[in-house]
Amino acid sequence: MGFITSDALAETGYVILDDHSADVDPAEWLGLEYVRWRSSGITRFAPLTSYAGDVDCNGFWNHTPPRTDKDGVWVASQIAIAPTLQQWALEPGAGVGRCRVIELQPNEYADAVYNLHQDDNNRLNDDGTGWVVRGFFNLTDDTESMLILRSDRFDPATEVRLPLRAGSRIVVDTQRFWHAVWHRGTAPRYALIASWTSGPELDAYIAAHHGDPHPYTVTLDPQVVDDAQVELHRRIEERRKAFEAQGIVMEPPTPLYG
Repeated sequence: MGFITSDALAETGYVILDDHSADVDPAEWLGLEYVRWRSSGITRFAPLTSYAGDVDCNGFWNHTPPRTDKDGVWVASQIAIAPTLQQWALEPGAGVGRCRVIELQPNEYADAVYNLHQDDNNRLNDDGTGWVVRGFFNLTDDTESMLILRSDRFDPATEVRLPLRAGSRIVVDTQRFWHAVWHRGTAPRYALIASWTSGPELDAYIAAHHGDPHPYTVTLDPQVVDDAQVELHRRIEERRKAFEAQGIVMEPPTPLYG
């Protein structure tokens, strides 16, 4: 049978929507309760939903009974502070799973490439139901920063770089892409991230906001990209050896350091 997926994401796996025009008081994200949670760099997260309505970032499948990234329970203490952010997450009319604000400290391109990861949103997802994707709303004006997407973790030729100005909205199948953010600012970056269930509601929302599967992608100096690739493999090899010294086999030697 397969999953219900979004036609808008079928071609490239991501779309850029019209920028969000609504103003929101920064107190809605600065006043939230944050917890440390590892992602693409030095990060903290402020959950607006969770498995049971607690201030908890853990995957829903790590609870009892386990479930996929759907039917998030709103955290009352958080949405009392951030009602506009809740409204934005609910705007598509699609099911909402995990929903949270991310705080990311400034990093380097090589850090972002090393931290590329794929999400596991659809673990336990039942056949015939909607495929879970992610919506990203950039809250701060990080015009020099970018969301990096790669279909192949180790191949920069597959890389797309999407700018992150204030109000930018991006919908991505983050289980399809390796992704991370290169945050080139001097202050933390904040963004709202919502897990949405694919279906007619999400398709209508994307269409209404002119979802573009072929947006502008930032160009980089090829030497910067090459240097980051070398650093990526160096760090992976360093990690492999550190775990190997403890008797833990993590991954085979990388091509550059084997």
